[in-house]
Amino acid sequence: MDTSGFLGSLNKLLEWISRLAFLNLLWISFSLLGLVIFGFFPATVAMFAVARKWMLGDDELSIFKTFWTAYKREFFKSNLLGIILIAIGLILYIDFKFILHSSNSFVSIFYVPLFIITLIFISMLFYIIPIFVHYDMKMTQVIKNSFFVMIMNPLSTFYMLIGSFGIIFVLSYAPPICILYSGNLLALFIMKPATTAFEKINHKSKSFVQG
Repeated sequence: MDTSGFLGSLNKLLEWISRLAFLNLLWISFSLLGLVIFGFFPATVAMFAVARKWMLGDDELSIFKTFWTAYKREFFKSNLLGIILIAIGLILYIDFKFILHSSNSFVSIFYVPLFIITLIFISMLFYIIPIFVHYDMKMTQVIKNSFFVMIMNPLSTFYMLIGSFGIIFVLSYAPPICILYSGNLLALFIMKPATTAFEKINHKSKSFVQG
């Protein structure tokens, strides 16, 4: 097999296309294996674990072995994280519904602060799972440090926010493609700037991992 020139580049492209498709199929399959409710967060964490390895230069890893190992190891912890995130999301959603349907004009002044809090929470989500798979931290440390990383990297956060919504928007026009390319694209898109942010922070402060 020619590893240089056009054929080499084409072969490498086809390899990555197949790797990404396989990873996305694993993500969907193992989410369903846990009946979605209990499988989504472990499968998402496992997918990000594979993406992290790729970002660190380990292109030749066994995708299935890496995925399955992370899925098993983090099954309960990732579901606990999922419960926390869903609970926060539901609280914010209920608060928004209450403000929007309240007949009390005084309550409406809380709309802007609540919107800001929600935007901060969404921005933190871009770092929570990358931190979860990159560091060995307690749950409180994962959430706390996701806030600090988000604050310290406003441009990366904005880039991930806009880019992720862009990917979701484009994929919404081609639902069949989501079977092969959806979560995997988001994982790679989010993991790259997140990993870069971690390296910058670790370079500045060795105490970051201790929370």
